[in-house]
Amino acid sequence: MTKSSIIQIIVGVVFSSLVWASGSSAEAEKTWPRKSMDRPRPEIISPPEPGVAPSDALVLFDGSSFDEWELVGKRENTGKVIESNWKLKDGYMEVRHLWADLTSKREFGDCQIHVEWATPAVVKGEGQGRGNSGILLVGQAEVQVLDSYQNDTYPDGQAGAIYLKYPPLVNASRKPGEWQSYDIVYIAPETGKEKAPAQLTVFHNGVLIQYAVDPGGSEERIKIRLQDHINPVRFRNIWVREL
Repeated sequence: MTKSSIIQIIVGVVFSSLVWASGSSAEAEKTWPRKSMDRPRPEIISPPEPGVAPSDALVLFDGSSFDEWELVGKRENTGKVIESNWKLKDGYMEVRHLWADLTSKREFGDCQIHVEWATPAVVKGEGQGRGNSGILLVGQAEVQVLDSYQNDTYPDGQAGAIYLKYPPLVNASRKPGEWQSYDIVYIAPETGKEKAPAQLTVFHNGVLIQYAVDPGGSEERIKIRLQDHINPVRFRNIWVREL
């Protein structure tokens, strides 16, 4: 068994535990006798493979188009087409340095978000000026994207940080130019009598770096926003599984 297969199995087990623990359905909360053959079976899906989303995922970006995205302009770029602000090439998208973010057209509640990203192979700058971008869960928090391979900065601003709130548990960064991945588990806040804050759990390259932290926002449903922070960061293989 390959190392990547082992990581996928571990991630799958942890994700399954998180979904069960969240009590997302009445069936999950029901008490069943041990070894009951009447207990509902888990849905069968195809597991993810390199570049291919699981069969129950909504694909937001497969490298072919910006159909699931809309431009959130800054400065003079408001209202311009996506292609004038983000480059589409060889199965990935890349920031064009024109200060315009991309936001998903759809909103999501409890979900697993998968994003692959790469900072520039040619290193320029240091600290926050090196491969800076972010994955924002609008109304909740930002998961920082940064070249944190042998690049020191404030801990709550390095790769995998919940920006300005929680440093990652470990630095699992790959070298500049190499593709990396985030798997983000978002559990929406509960309102009404049973109030509970939102929760974020994040895996960086298959390694747990944030566990059930409170992002601090009040929004129940979020959009996914990719930040244009001038640096030519690339993104690919973006998908969401609603939990």
